[in-house]
Amino acid sequence: MSKIQDKARALIASKMKLDESEITPEKHLFNDLGADSLDFVELSVLLEREFNVKFTETETANAKTVGDLYELIEKYTKKP
Repeated sequence: MSKIQDKARALIASKMKLDESEITPEKHLFNDLGADSLDFVELSVLLEREFNVKFTETETANAKTVGDLYELIEKYTKKP
């Protein structure tokens, strides 16, 4: 797992009040981790601030799993 994923996993676990071991790429944010729409918005903002990125509305609407969030963060933090 990359440093980005490690940091994102820790932030997600903290926000959702879960143990980091519960945060795996295949976990569905709503069905598995119990996020509601407000949790998701707050989590998206938290990740954007932490990684200094900005997701589009379409990207966040399509993000359903922890892995989807990892991919979004990595998309914007990869150096060309």
